[in-house]
Amino acid sequence: MRTAFIQKLIEEAKSDDKIFLITGDLGFSVLEPFQQEFPDRFLNVGVAEQNMTGVAAGLAMEGYTVFTYSIANFPTLRCIEQIRYDVCYHDLNVKIIAVGGGYAYASLGASHHATEDFGMLRTIPNLTVCAPGDPIETQALVSLLTREKGPAYVRLGKAGEPKIHSSIPNIEKGEPVVVRKGKEKAVFSTGAMLKYAYDYLNNNDLQYSLYSFPFIKPINGGAIREIISSHQSIVTIEEHQKSAGFGSAILEVINDLMEANEISKFPSLKRIAIPDQFVGVAGTQEHLRGISGLFLPI
Repeated sequence: MRTAFIQKLIEEAKSDDKIFLITGDLGFSVLEPFQQEFPDRFLNVGVAEQNMTGVAAGLAMEGYTVFTYSIANFPTLRCIEQIRYDVCYHDLNVKIIAVGGGYAYASLGASHHATEDFGMLRTIPNLTVCAPGDPIETQALVSLLTREKGPAYVRLGKAGEPKIHSSIPNIEKGEPVVVRKGKEKAVFSTGAMLKYAYDYLNNNDLQYSLYSFPFIKPINGGAIREIISSHQSIVTIEEHQKSAGFGSAILEVINDLMEANEISKFPSLKRIAIPDQFVGVAGTQEHLRGISGLFLPI
């Protein structure tokens, strides 16, 4: 995903001289093509993520569309005050790109896990929260966000994620992406869990629908209503804490639909997410997912 991100950002920056990229001393072997192409619109601020966010806010005030880039836990947990006050309070055009969401940096321990970001950030006003499921969704999101004003957060995987979609002509804010249409159950995935969900359904010959949600905030309630009308139950899966995550956001949307009398029955919903715990061991991403119970039931 990170390669897809930088390729698309370079493409967009060729036609938009207001696109600016800042890194917190990370992204080596990934960001150099942008730096070489646009040296006057690239800045490495060093290991100083809070300062990076403040600099991004200042550049945005001068009319730039600013992308910040770092490993997922650093530009979020470390910078929550700067995101809230410097960027979102002023509704500035800053896009926070977080690479290696969830357990992508599993071998580096809990300090490098980003498993609370959705919950922290989706409560902040003005902030769009995104987690593309594959490189195709990543590029579609970059194209959308370079044109849309305002703050946004994008959680990417680390590297090597396969393409699930052959193409997406466009991506609409708040809309899920249909991966496959089925019956009975609808599986909702966000972020890099999409490949696992896709393989699981295919390998077990399960004729369920699968939707990818590149947006955790906002989520189009009308789209959820339509899915509910044609399925008996919903399963959400995410590489995030169960509290306040993607599954919680879906529950909130369904509750609001019930309150507005737009649906007559609350659907059966199962949330698959990380339980209320830290994982204190190092290992592969798949190993930590297993420890946290991130797998679908048959």
